[in-house]
Order: sequence, then C-alpha cells, then structure tokens
Amino acid sequence: MTDKKRQLPVWQESILLVLTAMVMAVIVKTFFLQAFYIPSESMEPTMLVDDKILVQKVSYWGGDVQRGDIVVFDDPGGWLGAEDSRHATNGLQKVLEKVGLFPTGGHLIKRVIGVGGDTIACCTDGKLTVNGIKLDEPYLLDESATKDRTFEVKVRDGYLWVMGDNRGNSSDSRAHLGDPGGGQVSEKAVVGKAWFRVWPLNRAGFIHKPAAFKAINDK
Repeated sequence: MTDKKRQLPVWQESILLVLTAMVMAVIVKTFFLQAFYIPSESMEPTMLVDDKILVQKVSYWGGDVQRGDIVVFDDPGGWLGAEDSRHATNGLQKVLEKVGLFPTGGHLIKRVIGVGGDTIACCTDGKLTVNGIKLDEPYLLDESATKDRTFEVKVRDGYLWVMGDNRGNSSDSRAHLGDPGGGQVSEKAVVGKAWFRVWPLNRAGFIHKPAAFKAINDK
C-alpha cells in the first residue's frame, strides 16, 4: 500500500495560491493586458477623464503599430508634468499596480496618425494629410482645432507621429516639434493598444479603429 501524499496546511496552501495568482497577473501584465486610466481631456470625446481602460499587447508582438490605433506609451521625455504622473498612493494599490490590476499613471495615450516613412502635413482645406491623402476624422472633438499649427514632417523609421482627438487641448507631437526628437515617439516606447473600456459601465465596450485610415493603410 502506498503512502498518501502529505497535504500542506491550509495557511500554506493559501499563501501558495496568492503567490501563484500574483505571478500569473505579472505574466498577463507583461505580455497580454494592462490597466490604465485616462488622465486628461486630450482624447475627448473618444475617451473621458478617469475612464479606465485595458491595453492589449498581443497585436504588437510583431511591432506592427498601425495608423489610427490609440496607443499608450512611456513619456518620451518632458511630455508629462508632475500632476500627470499620478501613481498608487497606498501599499495595496502599489502591489496591484505592479501586477497590472490597478490603473497605471505616468504614461500618455494618443492616436497614431503616422508611422515610419509617412509624411504628415497640416493642413489642406483644414484637414491633415498623410502621404498626400486627406484624413476625414469624425472622431475629433473640434475639427477646426486641427489647423492651429501648420507643419510638414517625415516620420523616421521605427517612430510614430501621435495626436489627441481633442486637438485644441492636446500636448501631442505638434507641441514637441522643437524637441530633440521632433515630436516623434519611438515604437519601443509603446506599451500597447487601447482595447477595452472597463469603466464607466455605461460606456464599457471595445475600442475600435475608425475607417478614416483605411485608404492609407490599404495603399
């Protein structure tokens, strides 16, 4: 007769279960999903202040960020002030933030307008052009705010040109044209793509890419 396997005490099993859950949460955060909140008005009306979203990372395992995607990315340097870098304030929140279960601060969220090799210009008849094709952007809060600054830029390989949907209140690539990086964001700084709005419940749902970029992406 074989001996029965010795069972762990309940308290040891509980600790093991908690540790296993945390390890799994870290793996999910690192490779699959991470929670974030919207810190400013720059993406209105698409996203409102304090919306809670999930960012998925699977789409970018191959590094193929696309025009029209809404991406969360690390501060390229000097884009965020101290008031925009809110983090967890108590022990429990800090633990949850580490494993991706508490919405993380210290990042930016914008829409990708151009990828490496693109030429972005403002403006033709009040509209942005990407590689000479005019963008119809129905998701903007105020389309007239797009033409507040005239520019033409060529996006470097491995970089992105990003802008907020609230063009009149978004410190995006346009505001950093004079910076060393010329307002362009490295693809390596991208955490992931906005995928699902978790909160508020009455606006919960998947975040879809608009059709505005289809002609350019298909070209």
